[in-house]
Amino acid sequence: MKCYLRSLIMIVFCLFLISNPRSASAQAGDKNISNPFSQAKFVPDIALIVDFSAVGRDMKNKEYADLALPGLLRARSHGEHAGPNAKNGFNFNYAEMSLYSVVDPYFDLFAVFHLHQEGFEIEEAYINTRRLPLGFRAKAGKFLSSFGRINEQHAHYWDFADAPLVYRAFFGKENLNEIGARLTWLAPTSFYLMFGGEILAGENEASFGAEGFQDASGAHEIEDNEAPNLYVGYVKTSLEAKKFVALLGGSIAHGKTRVNDGVDQSFAENPQGFGEYGNTYLFGGDLTLKYLLGSYQYLSLQSEYVYRTMSGDRYDNSGGMTSLDKKQSGLYSQLVYRVSQRWRAGFRYDLLQKNMIKTGSATANLHENLPRYTAMLEYNPTEFSRIRLQYSHDRSGYLDEGASQKINNELILQFNITIGAHGAHSF
Repeated sequence: MKCYLRSLIMIVFCLFLISNPRSASAQAGDKNISNPFSQAKFVPDIALIVDFSAVGRDMKNKEYADLALPGLLRARSHGEHAGPNAKNGFNFNYAEMSLYSVVDPYFDLFAVFHLHQEGFEIEEAYINTRRLPLGFRAKAGKFLSSFGRINEQHAHYWDFADAPLVYRAFFGKENLNEIGARLTWLAPTSFYLMFGGEILAGENEASFGAEGFQDASGAHEIEDNEAPNLYVGYVKTSLEAKKFVALLGGSIAHGKTRVNDGVDQSFAENPQGFGEYGNTYLFGGDLTLKYLLGSYQYLSLQSEYVYRTMSGDRYDNSGGMTSLDKKQSGLYSQLVYRVSQRWRAGFRYDLLQKNMIKTGSATANLHENLPRYTAMLEYNPTEFSRIRLQYSHDRSGYLDEGASQKINNELILQFNITIGAHGAHSF
């Protein structure tokens, strides 16, 4: 019996040593012994973010899905992804898993996976260089462009539950998220001054597009793009004076636009089918002012303005072609007050300002100066959780091909939860 007891004790002790190698080496009196093949040394930082909400609107889900921004964004029921807070009642908006690790002395690797009920997407996956001379840094892979202020920020970092109207109109649900390469240069100045350029695939369907088309009659054909289709440049700087900080930025994007909105369908199937092809430019300016009131309190004013111009041709499915010229713009301005360590409040004003589309010699009579007003109150129990109440009064949506305006009053209760190792956000 004593023999069996001693054997059992030895087995338990060996299992303890195996499961606790550091304790074993310490007990052995050699603290320098380590396993060079230990998997723990290669595990990246992993984080999981879950976002869900309860939504109440003064319109039904079908009516909300049919809302469009005439000349800017088609109805969700005709092709646009539903996006967060899509319907009345409960919404599971997304789960976002991120992985980050230093690869070696030369590269970092970062990836973000977007999980939702319908599928799994790679939102970002790219490498960053760690050692380039003279202040240069490179990035390659799939990533959010640095055009503007909030484009490269993930949704959980936004000050409001949804993106500004101008971003949704010009970039769509996923913002400007592309495959390509980026090179930035940090100037050797006493203040922050950074220049950047990006070469991208240009697959964004809201303003660009790489997939060609042929009209139903076969009269005109636009080929697929097989080379980089989008070029982005920007400059960003900051100024500081005691408790006051200002961030300024200017951006430009240029690429080819390819739009197939039923031009490959017959006139009987889709009498309003059309296609577009031409050159598009986007010009953006952003300004962020932040005044630090205390250890946790601050007041932040953030604004962005984006102007889009497009020149090319419009095709119909019967074989017709006319010249096309677009000049469109929008902006948002938001004020956020961090009251204390746990509480924030904010207000945002959105405006889709200019909306001029000229086809041939005819100028479309489209709606302009479309506003939206949004207010939010946010409570953060810890840095890993957020509860946000948001109300918006939206006067930008139209039904029946722009014939009737539909005002949307919306209340959102949003919950955002994070676990794991998640890097600090940018200023």
